Amino acid sequence: MKVIVMGAGVIGVTTAWYLAQEGHEVEVIDRQPGVGLETSFANAGQVSPGYSTPWAMPGLPFKAAKWMFEKHSPLVIRPRLDTDMFRFMGELLMNCTEKAYDINKGRMLRIAEYARDRLDALRAETGITYDGGQKGLIQLFRTDSQIEHAAEDMRLLSESGIEHKLLTVDEILAREPGLAHARHLLKGGLLLPGDQTGDAHLFTRRLAKMAEDKGVKFHLGVNIEALEAASDAIVSIRTSAGRMTADRYVLALGSYSPRFLKPLELRLPIYPVKGYSLTMPITDESRAPVSTVNDETYKVAITRLGDRIRIGGTAELNGFNLRLSPDRRETLELSFSEMYGGGDLSSAKYWTGLRPCTPDGTPIVGPSPRYGNLWLNTGHGTLGWTMAAGSGQIVADQISDRQTAIPSLDLSLDRYGV
Repeated sequence: MKVIVMGAGVIGVTTAWYLAQEGHEVEVIDRQPGVGLETSFANAGQVSPGYSTPWAMPGLPFKAAKWMFEKHSPLVIRPRLDTDMFRFMGELLMNCTEKAYDINKGRMLRIAEYARDRLDALRAETGITYDGGQKGLIQLFRTDSQIEHAAEDMRLLSESGIEHKLLTVDEILAREPGLAHARHLLKGGLLLPGDQTGDAHLFTRRLAKMAEDKGVKFHLGVNIEALEAASDAIVSIRTSAGRMTADRYVLALGSYSPRFLKPLELRLPIYPVKGYSLTMPITDESRAPVSTVNDETYKVAITRLGDRIRIGGTAELNGFNLRLSPDRRETLELSFSEMYGGGDLSSAKYWTGLRPCTPDGTPIVGPSPRYGNLWLNTGHGTLGWTMAAGSGQIVADQISDRQTAIPSLDLSLDRYGV
C-alpha cells in the first residue's frame, strides 16, 4: 500500500522505516527543511524504559503546590487563558490515583521495553550509530525521603521484570566517578542497567537517509494545511505543495497533532509541555558523566553523548511559546555544576522544545476510532526517543495486518472513550 506519514521527527521517521521494511510505498511530509528539527532535536538523550514513569502520580498535587514557590522548580505553569491547558491539568489530576498510576506505568514500561529491544535489533541489523551508549541510568537521590518514595517504583519494576538495583553512594561513584566531588550531596541511587543513551537528532537523520535509500520519499519544507475526510476515511492531505493521497495515513506530528483532527471532530488529549536543554563540549573528563543520570531533586537529566554533555529538564505549561527562559537555564546549570561540572557552560547551546503529553503519560498508538485508514503515533511526552522504535514497529505491523509483538489495544485513542 501507499502510506503517507505526517511528521519527520524520530517518531515519524522510525514509522516510515518500519513501513518500508514491510514493503509499503512510503512518503513523509514535514514543514521543517530537515528531519528531527523540533522535539527530537536536542532532547535529554536518554533511551530510558526503566525510567518510564507517568507524571500523574499519587502525591503530585501536593508536590506541584510546593514547587510553585521554589525558584528551581521542575514544574512551571505560566498563567494564561488557555482552556486546553486547564483541561489537560484537570485530566492529569484525575490520573493521580494509585490504581491509575499502576495501570499507566505498566503500559509505559511495556512499550518502552519493547522499543528498547527493537532499537537493539535495528542497531544490530543496520550498524547505525548516533553517539549512543548502553551503560545504564542512575536516578540520583539527595534525601532519604526520595529513596523511600522510590520503593513503589521498584515494586512496579519488579512486577514488570525490569532489572534494577538500589545503590549506595560508593556504588554510584564506582559507576560514575565524575560525581566524586558531589559525594556529600548524595544519599543513594537507583540503577537501571538496561537503559541507554544517544543523540535522537543524529539517529533520526541517519535513519532517514537509510529509509530514503530504501525508496521512502521525503517532502520537507511542505506545510500540511488540512486533512480532508469523507464520512469514515481520510481522502487526501491538503498541503502547500498541493493535495497528496494514499491508501493509509499516519499522524505523527507531536504537539501539533490535535489541531489537524479538531476540524474532523476528533479530540486528541495532548498538550505541549515545554522542556529545555543545554549541550556543550566536555572540558574535564574526570568530572564528566560516563553514561546518564537523573537528578531527582531538580528532575534534570545529565547525559554523555560522545564528547558532549546534554543537560535536559523542566516541565513548563505555556502553550506553544518557544521563548528561551533565562531562569530555566539557571536550573539546568545549577544541577550540572553541583553534580559534575566538567563541561563548558559558557559555550553551551541552549534549546527548547515541546513535548506532546497525554494526561495518563501513555502515547496514543494505533488506528483512529472514526477514520478507517488513519493511524495515530503521537503523545509520547518526554519519551519519544525511548519509545520510537517500538511504536513505529507497532503501527507498521497494524497497517500490514500483522499481529503486534506486545498487547497494543490499550495504547489506542479508544482508551479515552472517544
